[in-house]
Amino acid sequence: MTQPANGSTAPSNGSTALKVGPHPGFISSSNQYSSETRIRRMFRSNGCDPAREDNYRLQGVQLIENVREHLKLPVRTFDTACIYFHKFRLNFRDAEYNCQDAALASLFVACKVEDTIKKSKDILAAAYAVKNPEKPAPTDDKMFDQNGKIIIGLERLILETIGFDFRTRYPQKLLVKIVRSMLGANNDTAKQFYATAYAMCIDMYKTFVPVKRTTFSMAMAVVELTARVTGAHLDKVETFAAQRRQYARAPVMETMLDLLDLYVQHHKATKLGARFDLARFIDIKIQLNNDLDRSFSSRFMHHCQKCEIDAPADTAAAPPTPGTATSLAAWPGDSSVRRSARGQDGTMRFVFDPEAAKTEQDTVGTFFKEEFEEYEMEVEEPVPPPAEPRAGRDGHDGGGRGGGGGHGRSYRGGGHRGRGDRRGDPYHRGGGDRYHRGGRGRYH
Repeated sequence: MTQPANGSTAPSNGSTALKVGPHPGFISSSNQYSSETRIRRMFRSNGCDPAREDNYRLQGVQLIENVREHLKLPVRTFDTACIYFHKFRLNFRDAEYNCQDAALASLFVACKVEDTIKKSKDILAAAYAVKNPEKPAPTDDKMFDQNGKIIIGLERLILETIGFDFRTRYPQKLLVKIVRSMLGANNDTAKQFYATAYAMCIDMYKTFVPVKRTTFSMAMAVVELTARVTGAHLDKVETFAAQRRQYARAPVMETMLDLLDLYVQHHKATKLGARFDLARFIDIKIQLNNDLDRSFSSRFMHHCQKCEIDAPADTAAAPPTPGTATSLAAWPGDSSVRRSARGQDGTMRFVFDPEAAKTEQDTVGTFFKEEFEEYEMEVEEPVPPPAEPRAGRDGHDGGGRGGGGGHGRSYRGGGHRGRGDRRGDPYHRGGGDRYHRGGRGRYH
């Protein structure tokens, strides 16, 4: 690997300018998971309104689901599109794009990733048919030309957001195996239970759970919450969970509470909202919160309330220069770095292995590190000469108020009057000058 030139190279031929080598570039490493604290911090830095954010998220995911059903795409395409949509919204402000365009662009990229390729105009025509079922339009209609260009432009931003890491998770496949393992394969009870769990799994993508949790945690949370909602097979779920080493209670509890928040706050925007009463979800949520209180556990994993309050807002930092800093390794969640990188000479490279990116950053950083040596020196400073006394108005020295000699204020007569001019001196040997009876009030 060619190493960049050192920014601290000594000047040559008497030149005072330092040699500046090539820009080290920027490294972006993919990040599959995020925490609740980081998600809230990213939304706060983007200036998103929480109320509008929920509505945009629900509308986008619902549009992806409707277009998927209209085009008869598999559920794995829906899973991938929702994850891309969530990550894209975490990195860009709502004012920079249209929510529906971002949802359709995410589905367009997901179709390519999952090998269910659809043209951009096919997706736009399907979205138009969903909104206007009585007036469908063909895919070659000219009204889709401008929106097609917008989707293709958003495709590049989505690829940069995910860091060209196309790995996704499909909890439905694991959900089938868990239900068969607990309830069997060929019986009506297992089929009804799986139908409810499958609908809940679709509703789960209207939250940020797929960005935070693993496949096993999502599947186990859906199975347990389905058992609590239907009131059946909860003992079998607990027995199955106790036999699995990879089972952890904290992520499953957080996932169930996220789903319950969705059902309580947006009851009518879910698939299970029409099948179960709202009071049922509220009772389950209260029960789970009581369990958290008894176990002294936090609502979110790796969450610090003080850190969330004291954390400063993320600002777009200026990219490092070759002479002052190293190459910057950025996560896909840091859109400010990518935006500044596109405006500079540096090249953004996407590395899948975070350890390899860190090793390269440390290696290159040694060539751009500025070292300073601190030392103390004793310097003798000359003492300034004393200030000369200022002369009076009549050219005589002195500036005091009283007393004789040169310490009194000058008068018109040119002489100096003592303190005892009017009342006599301390020994009552004189009555003062009778021509100056006015005292000091004239000049003071």
